[in-house]
Amino acid sequence: MSIDIILSRRSIRRYTAERVSDADMVRLLEAGMAAPSSRNLKPWHFVTVTSRETLDRLAEAHPYGKMLFEATAAIAVCGQIDISPDFWIQDCSAATENILVAAAALGLGSCWLGCHPREERVAAIKAVLGIPADIGILSLIALGHPAEEKEARTQYDESRIHREGWRND
Repeated sequence: MSIDIILSRRSIRRYTAERVSDADMVRLLEAGMAAPSSRNLKPWHFVTVTSRETLDRLAEAHPYGKMLFEATAAIAVCGQIDISPDFWIQDCSAATENILVAAAALGLGSCWLGCHPREERVAAIKAVLGIPADIGILSLIALGHPAEEKEARTQYDESRIHREGWRND
């Protein structure tokens, strides 16, 4: 994979009706599970959703999830908090980013919907998906074949770089 895939990855909020293949879903999950994990504890769990009814319920449950009404799949990235209470968030964030980049590499569109630390979002998604109380939900990822195109971009900003220590010059 070239760095161009990372630069071309954009949040896609419009999708065609074409479903995401089972093979692509497996590849996305493989990418998620290839993420780095503190002490290799791998606290992540993934809930995949392809049912139109459930996707619509998720769209209603998440205040910024309206694209799920068009998406043909979603993945909830969850963390088993007791396995890694200090780093489940970082581990699940790395898994989420891997899935987003893999989606771009597969020609799919995706959008990261934050859940944690907003308890009302976590509770609403848990209610829709039946996720146990002791499992955290970091994010929902909307997925589908893109019905919109966005140009690749870099957000490189030299003013954010501090060499050999923090300097403002």
